[in-house]
Amino acid sequence: QVQLVESGGGLVQPGGSLRLSCEASGFRFGSYYMNWYRMPPGKEREFVAGISSDGGDTNYAVSVKGRFTISRDNAKNTVYLQMSSLKPADTAVYYCNVRYWATNYWGQGTQVTVSS
Repeated sequence: QVQLVESGGGLVQPGGSLRLSCEASGFRFGSYYMNWYRMPPGKEREFVAGISSDGGDTNYAVSVKGRFTISRDNAKNTVYLQMSSLKPADTAVYYCNVRYWATNYWGQGTQVTVSS
């Protein structure tokens, strides 16, 4: 079955950086568009970034463009989210996502807290 496992979250000061990872299994990873979403405290889940199956096309939310970079390693079945110049507003649970056979799959999420 499809499994997505995120890691790399933590507490970071404003202006700092973190790299999130999502290891996927249960489907042909290299054939699917992958996404990162986040859920800030008290808010709904929102799109952060997406990447095409071969990594050649990326898409970002306006709020993170220029600060976050999505990438993937198809040999490792892993998608990454490099986050820089972090702000308190980036505090959220970050989720990896794939739409597989018309069903959205999510990982368990990883907490990112930006605070001094």
